[in-house]
Amino acid sequence: MKHENAIQGLKLASMATIAFGLAMAIFPATSLKFLFDWFLDLAHLPLDRAQNIDSDSEALLMAISGGLMVGLGTLVWQVTELVYARTPQHGRKILLPGLLAWYLPDCFGSYLAGAWFNLLMNTGFLALFLVPLLLGSKQEQTTAA
Repeated sequence: MKHENAIQGLKLASMATIAFGLAMAIFPATSLKFLFDWFLDLAHLPLDRAQNIDSDSEALLMAISGGLMVGLGTLVWQVTELVYARTPQHGRKILLPGLLAWYLPDCFGSYLAGAWFNLLMNTGFLALFLVPLLLGSKQEQTTAA
């Protein structure tokens, strides 16, 4: 993968993270709440409508989590733009541990909460970031040789 494509891939993953985070923060207070009720139900398979956002505390936790996702997406965008674009090896050394610091406790906590399917959804989300980071790395190695 060309370095420019890896940069665009990371920015696209960042935008998806920011959009999902904004939706998490805002939707529970709107008529679109049903989308996150469905998301929670999916994470807790089977789809039985047993999980939903019913309380102010649950909406607050969604807002906090959404805000953290917006922050993560913004941080990845900035590191991509200001570090990874210029020195990919340094950007990668910042981004990979940060992404794993999100992924591992999120997956472990999801498993403990009985939301095992969220591990699969998290893995797909992580892949949005890992594909450009790792494939961009292979391209740099072949052009440097």
